[in-house]
Amino acid sequence: MRDTKRYRVEKDNSLWQIYETVSFWKVMKNFIVIQLARYSPFLSMKIWLYRNLLHMRVGKKTAFALMVMPDVMFPEKISVGTNSIIGYNTTILAHEYLISEYRIGEVSIGNNVMVGANSTILPGVTIGNNAIISAGTLVHKDVPEGCFVGGNPMKIIYTKEVMEQRSMDDIF
Repeated sequence: MRDTKRYRVEKDNSLWQIYETVSFWKVMKNFIVIQLARYSPFLSMKIWLYRNLLHMRVGKKTAFALMVMPDVMFPEKISVGTNSIIGYNTTILAHEYLISEYRIGEVSIGNNVMVGANSTILPGVTIGNNAIISAGTLVHKDVPEGCFVGGNPMKIIYTKEVMEQRSMDDIF
């Protein structure tokens, strides 16, 4: 199970109660900042926007490709380590609104992680250091350090040990 905090709702579906969850003005500011960053080709500007205006924790030399979509309501719950790449059109969610509840969870992406294009990372997920996420993957559970994962639903394709062996085979 992902590490999310669950909040039950009594009235209509939880999305109709969005502004009881998060301020309209916070969402508006975050939306504008994220749209600027999504279309910007300047990596250092994106990192500055994410760190200073969205309060995301982003390590040095991490790169966000064009069209990456961090969570618009709770971007401060996202952390990405150093020297990681978040691929084109990837979505990183820290919330999910369901019919009778909503959930909020931290997303932690480690160091030297490669997230392929068009992936979706759900709230409450931890991706270990040196992991590789194949393009188009739905990351719905934690990814162990050094693993190569992919698919929908996500599956481990190569374990850390296999990845290390493959790396050694490439050297010799």
